Amino acid sequence: MRKAMLTAALLMTTTALVSGCDGPRGGFGGKSGVKDTAYPEQVFWGDTHLHTGNSVDAFGFGARLTPEDALRFARGEEVKSSTGLAAKLERPLDFLVIADHAEGIGATKALYDAPRMLISDPTLLRWHDLMHEGPAGSLKATGEILQARGQNKLPPGLNDPVKGAERTRKIWDENIDTVERYNEPGKFTAFIGFEYTLMQGGNNLHRNVIFRDGKDKASKVVPLDPSSAAWPEHLWDYMEAYEKSTGGKVLAIPHNSNVSNGLMFMLTEPNGGPISAAYARRRAAREPVVEITQIKGDSEAHPFMSPNDEFAGYGTVGWDTNNLIFNQPTKQSELPGSYVREALKRGLLIEQRTGVNPYKVGVIGSSDSHTGLATVDENNFFGKHSGVEPSPQRATAGFVPGMNSGRMNWQALASGYAAVWATSNSREAIFDAMMRREVYATTGPRMTVRVFGGWDFKADDLKGDWVKAGYARGVPMGGSLKPGGAGAPSFILSALKDPVGANLDRVQVVKGWVDKAGVSHEQVFDVVWSDMDKRKAAGGKVPSVGDTVDTTRATYENSIGAPSLATVWTDPAFDPKVRAFYYVRVLEIPTPTWLNYDMVKYKLKFGPEIPLKQQERAYTSAIWYTPT
Repeated sequence: MRKAMLTAALLMTTTALVSGCDGPRGGFGGKSGVKDTAYPEQVFWGDTHLHTGNSVDAFGFGARLTPEDALRFARGEEVKSSTGLAAKLERPLDFLVIADHAEGIGATKALYDAPRMLISDPTLLRWHDLMHEGPAGSLKATGEILQARGQNKLPPGLNDPVKGAERTRKIWDENIDTVERYNEPGKFTAFIGFEYTLMQGGNNLHRNVIFRDGKDKASKVVPLDPSSAAWPEHLWDYMEAYEKSTGGKVLAIPHNSNVSNGLMFMLTEPNGGPISAAYARRRAAREPVVEITQIKGDSEAHPFMSPNDEFAGYGTVGWDTNNLIFNQPTKQSELPGSYVREALKRGLLIEQRTGVNPYKVGVIGSSDSHTGLATVDENNFFGKHSGVEPSPQRATAGFVPGMNSGRMNWQALASGYAAVWATSNSREAIFDAMMRREVYATTGPRMTVRVFGGWDFKADDLKGDWVKAGYARGVPMGGSLKPGGAGAPSFILSALKDPVGANLDRVQVVKGWVDKAGVSHEQVFDVVWSDMDKRKAAGGKVPSVGDTVDTTRATYENSIGAPSLATVWTDPAFDPKVRAFYYVRVLEIPTPTWLNYDMVKYKLKFGPEIPLKQQERAYTSAIWYTPT
């Protein structure tokens, strides 16, 4: 084990596997002007889901940061937050997608700026006046706007078709110009994108749309308004038309399946019939990746479907009882369609029937911050929106202060980031990595995680260049194992702690499969953990790693856990006739939450319901096995 850990640590330093911000850059050449490596040697960190003051709700909640502010912050510069606080990342990001809502983009700002005498609609006039009363009034007005939007009762004047189209075109062009200025291949990648905020009566079906292209192609379209749509086919039509007319490429990333009331990963098509091969193929082509963790909760797994998984249920409190705007309670029967692990299992079931898997998706994390600040560090968390930027009151405020959202702000997670294994820090390389699903999610820490699946990996492979061997003799995360190998598949697993973060507790493999009777199953395997000589597994469980968190000071010590964990694991119950997937979950030792940092900073007292410590984690994209 010590040799495996040493090999992993040495590999980190010799091949620059830590964030691309700190690692060496390639030379010039290729389409982006950056030379691509033969295979991915670096993991790049970013946020694919950030809102600025151009989003209807973000502006209404007080956000005044522009796309330029957001990009400067992501690149590591200090900016002033919307509430006047100095804000800076400890480490810059490698890439960013500004994903402002397409629907009514810039509308609340336009309403705020409009001359009062020209507003004839009484509801719009009331909202205009509330926004000018100050932060409390602005929050109240925006809360009402969101409720009206969720119930399809927005006054027509808020999104006048003609004025709205003119405003959208103007803001989109300005955004593209800004993004192009800050896109610096080899150093920092700025993507063009938007959010398609599809929502059925409050049931979340949102997607983030990301273009591989620059201004020459992306400027030929404008963000698609989902107001009249009920299902994502409208978006897929838009994406297909864009690619056909421009020769460009675009993908969509569903997010917050946890508040979709089972609609995000259904077993049926919108018409109620079973998913067909054609429908499955179309969705798989358009949506290769899903966002598994973010501020509005975590969507990996739920104890209802995974009662034997002691670590299931992370970030579900407050998010599993109702839909997004809290107007439709969630039934237990709807939970399976809202969580990614169950989606992966459902994909196997659909593939067994149709031959195509619509849910063969990779996973990333992103923030969904509406502050313009892409930070999810627990000790540097600026909240979901500007109404809950750091202050003594924010922890016990409502998730949307001034609005009955049904949730408390302490239920917000400081999560997450997208990690991408790419051949360069460029739009083309990062986008292509997402398309092949060679990506993973973390709840914030920048752990370096790799997994390869193959048929002949042995423990000795960790003594050599196992990354090269992984690509030569197997497939990386997001890939598919070809049948025909001898025996059971084996997996090279490696996890390195965040260089400035907490040690690691354990690495787990989550396996899902469909048996010959068409019933899906899952099992979680602890495959390598710290202090294995002392922490002996008993009854199928590994003892707790311990706890060094001092909540009176919001500190922890790396005196437990391990800086790196690596092993080669073979499935002990492999059946070559059964469809299966395998993904990796990495757990840190316990660390303070953002709430604990707030408690100490502002000298607060919290009730027992508020979590002061947690085990942050990473989730990799799966590797699939499909029998002939």
